[in-house]
Amino acid sequence: MDSDSTRLHQLGYAQELRRTMSGFSNFAVSFTIISILSGCLTLYGFGLDTGGPAAMIWGWPLIGVFVVLVGLGMAEVCSSYPTAGGLYYWAAKLAPRRSAAAWSWFTGWFNLIGQVAVTAGIDFGAALFLNAFLDLQFGFAATPGHTILLLAIILAVHGLLNTFGVRLVAVLNNVSVWWHLAGVLVIVGVLVFVPEKHQSASFVFGHFVNNTGWGFAPYVFALGLLVAQYTLTGYDASAHMTEETKNAATAGPRGIVNSILVSLVAGWILLLGLTFAIQDYDGAVNSPTGVPPAQIFLDAAGATTGKFLLLIAIGAQLFCGMASVTANSRMIYAFARDGAIPGSGVWHRINKRTRTPTNSVWLAAAGALVLALPYLWSATAYAAVTSIATVGLYVAYVIPVFLRVRKGAEFERGPWHLGRWGRPVGVVATAWVAVIFVLFMLPQAYPVTVGTFNYTPIAFLVVLGGAAVWWFASARKWFTGPKVQGTPAELAAVEEDLRAV
Repeated sequence: MDSDSTRLHQLGYAQELRRTMSGFSNFAVSFTIISILSGCLTLYGFGLDTGGPAAMIWGWPLIGVFVVLVGLGMAEVCSSYPTAGGLYYWAAKLAPRRSAAAWSWFTGWFNLIGQVAVTAGIDFGAALFLNAFLDLQFGFAATPGHTILLLAIILAVHGLLNTFGVRLVAVLNNVSVWWHLAGVLVIVGVLVFVPEKHQSASFVFGHFVNNTGWGFAPYVFALGLLVAQYTLTGYDASAHMTEETKNAATAGPRGIVNSILVSLVAGWILLLGLTFAIQDYDGAVNSPTGVPPAQIFLDAAGATTGKFLLLIAIGAQLFCGMASVTANSRMIYAFARDGAIPGSGVWHRINKRTRTPTNSVWLAAAGALVLALPYLWSATAYAAVTSIATVGLYVAYVIPVFLRVRKGAEFERGPWHLGRWGRPVGVVATAWVAVIFVLFMLPQAYPVTVGTFNYTPIAFLVVLGGAAVWWFASARKWFTGPKVQGTPAELAAVEEDLRAV
């Protein structure tokens, strides 16, 4: 047994998943899910209406500071507990013994709804961009029905890719890193050198736009922070993949932090390049493609080059969605392993040939499709999905960080840690997440109608309300948090059975 398997046994789990991922591959999963070519571009139209260039350009580094703090806090805990369960497992180990099961239960459910929503948001964005390209190239109209159809096809493809095994996904994620970095360079390079004119620096850094209907500018600026906060999510994937990563206690934390830092730099460059290249602001906002960045590409670089840039973005978004399904399925697998999801026996089942949780893969894909369906009757549904993802994930991110702060000197550090900075970082990170929890639940447009309603609170009420009812009615009597799978001999027997296949 190597040190990774030994540590996993100490945490109570058998090495059921195949441990083949390198540290770079672990970083690649999180970097791919953050996907600046997905989050930045798909919410760019929202940003044009909600604060405009000023909110997006200054909001990015502002949000980046707080995201780095949250990521640092998570990375320190990940080093201590490198398991696929990630956040909900950490919460159980860090909370007071009497309430550990409840902390674990609700952290897991926040993480679950956030993971499903971020998968929906990523692949929904890919469907929007793909629909725009098909409209431009073949006249396949950019309608809600067509977008949802494309979303279903994309989710099915991502389900199939993840069914074939972790090695294929790891290779594609490694390719994705270079696709994203090269893609940003190509897009920004074209937008810098090809257009005959560019916006002024005063426009890019100071132009404020309010098309929300709200009259209070600071509120609109705050709403516009969703562009950055949503984009910089998904880096918990490095934690969920630790049972498949070599040297997990250091590679997992580094994957979390490095994916954030690289995305911060590359994302700001992308936003600056795109905003300087705007030729017709109103034309971009009201683009017939339904995708403002696509219109900016076309206006700035012409039809042929513009479509080429659009294809680069679509490729990145498809990579991103594939990685999101991977991470989502590992979280579902781990949570089901501990009996916390209806039908846990089905969702925890491992495909012995591929050593992947195939059933969890398809649950992740189906849940994402269901969450995106309101787009058929609500034009603001995409912004709501991104709010659900942001709130759900960040609450799940910060609960273990908060519990680590409460534990103080009793916290058992792993090989990667923050030293004396652990507690201050955790305090600031917790305070920030409390702010955005309220902010992104609020109405994003006025007047508030059926078509403009932010249904984020409704989604949380349904899912987390159901989880709360289940907890008080039944689960609190039997859910004790992460289960130990057996004695060392029993864990070894499970692993031997899998190796024999």
